[in-house]
Amino acid sequence: MEEIPERLSRKAGRKRKFLAIIDDTPECERAVTYAAYRAQATSGTLKLLYVIQPEPGEFAHWLGVEEKMREEAMDEAERRLSRFRDAIARRLGVAPEIEIREGKYAEQIHELIREDPEIVILVLATSASSEGPGPLVSSIAGRSAAFPIPVTVVPGNLSDEDIETLA
Repeated sequence: MEEIPERLSRKAGRKRKFLAIIDDTPECERAVTYAAYRAQATSGTLKLLYVIQPEPGEFAHWLGVEEKMREEAMDEAERRLSRFRDAIARRLGVAPEIEIREGKYAEQIHELIREDPEIVILVLATSASSEGPGPLVSSIAGRSAAFPIPVTVVPGNLSDEDIETLA
């Protein structure tokens, strides 16, 4: 059984961090909104993580193409994170921390939780469509992705007003 890393959020000078994952799904905005309101309500901090998924090695033998694809993915990650960071700062006065990593979602989330002992809750959101919970929730819902912190799953059909009331 994996050892649970010590959480430092209740120690002097530390803040509770709510972790939300930024991706290209509509439900990611619901998770970020909830996490931002929770951070604000608890005098905590919001941490936003963008994970660049590894591309299948189709261009691995062409180093220049692979490097260009990596640069484009990093630019896209920075754009998305900046958009969320700026909107949250304007709307709630919460200045999120941002992080960009490359790899698989579950592995990178685990690693970040291990590295940052102030992260106490992972916030995800389900898709509002009838086609399932969404790719992120589906990909990390298995037993192998169990996290050493609580996971809050926000229904994707909640409005901002609903989220503000519940957070």
